[in-house]
Amino acid sequence: MAKPFKLIGTHAVSVLARLAAKNAVKEQLRDQGVRLTLVPNREIAERAKVYLEQHPELFEAALERAKQLGYVQTLPIMVTRDPT
Repeated sequence: MAKPFKLIGTHAVSVLARLAAKNAVKEQLRDQGVRLTLVPNREIAERAKVYLEQHPELFEAALERAKQLGYVQTLPIMVTRDPT
């Protein structure tokens, strides 16, 4: 079996964080009574980018989600002995 590509985990965290921000923006728009079909995707993406900048905790949540999905592995801390 092929080894998983290392950067997939890094990209997965970014994608999951952007997806969470996008969903939050959509929820805000719905709460305002706006029909999402009338809002261009470009505008939702721009608002999601700003939302993500204002809520960096979404990256932490995305990292936990990526770990659950198996995209990111937590490696143990390796301590080397002092050679002296």
